[in-house]
Amino acid sequence: MADMTVGIIGAGRIGQLHAEYIMSMSSIELKGICDIEIDHLKGSMMEKHVPVITTDPSILIEDEEMDAIFICSSTDTHCYYIEKCAQAGKHIFCEKPISFSLEETKAALRKVKEAGVHLQIGFNRRFDTHFSKVYEAVSAGKIGRPHIIKITSRDPEPPSEAYIQSSGGMFIDMTIHDFDMIRYLSSNEVESVSVVAANLVDPCFQKYDDVDTAIITLTFEDGSIGVIDNSRRAVYGYDQRIEVFGEKGVVMADNERESNVQIATKESVTLDHPKYFFLDRYKQAFYREIQAFARAIIDQTPVSCTGEDGLEAQRLAIATRLAWKENRTVLLSEIE
Repeated sequence: MADMTVGIIGAGRIGQLHAEYIMSMSSIELKGICDIEIDHLKGSMMEKHVPVITTDPSILIEDEEMDAIFICSSTDTHCYYIEKCAQAGKHIFCEKPISFSLEETKAALRKVKEAGVHLQIGFNRRFDTHFSKVYEAVSAGKIGRPHIIKITSRDPEPPSEAYIQSSGGMFIDMTIHDFDMIRYLSSNEVESVSVVAANLVDPCFQKYDDVDTAIITLTFEDGSIGVIDNSRRAVYGYDQRIEVFGEKGVVMADNERESNVQIATKESVTLDHPKYFFLDRYKQAFYREIQAFARAIIDQTPVSCTGEDGLEAQRLAIATRLAWKENRTVLLSEIE
């Protein structure tokens, strides 16, 4: 017998990924999947092993056996489903970002608090083995007080035009993971943000009032500094690195590569490329975040990545866009 029963709303790429991992866990039963289109699930493992596949989300939300719902639908539907799930007494796992509107997000979080249910946001990088070890080293004081936190996050290739059009922009879609990670590593809130951004990869981004390349500088309340560098295209693979430099030393995590083989000759030293995309790079992290969510519900302990974390990352994304548009440093106190 599984310890909890869950459903998934949204059966796109990320919803199917979560479904695959949930089906491999003995402690969780995946009872239902919902999407506006379900033809693409025909013949899949989900059709064979998930009892309920439907286009009606209320079937999952109103099912008394459902302990929790994973919200993996489009961003503009997240708050609606969060509120519906909370009202039904369901625990909630929601993919990032919570919404494009701070008011909508805050209203949804109020419903969650009133209902007394768990809400975990899908910032999977907190659960990456390497990044977790960096966090543990910083938390244990091994490098002393952090002075500079640096995050490099570069995609191997830009998304499709349809995706760019509906993504909300690079800061809310892509950099939001880095905003969460930099807050997580710092354990301090951000006081101000500035950015230099450009269109260097694809003119399609400019068409939708977006950028594809950016350097973001953050000042924390304790005076320490954060730097995030983003690009929508790194031709050598998925570039994911972090570094925390402190008064007593530095701790860093480099890229995961296709292999750890190194060839050294008189002419050169060669290594494999970094893993190509997030589905490979963060495979274990996706699995571990689901485990952590399930454990919080089963043991009735707090989740490790809360709705408030999602709200703060969203505030940073909005502040960064404002800093870009107005070419100035933006105080987080301006973003309410």
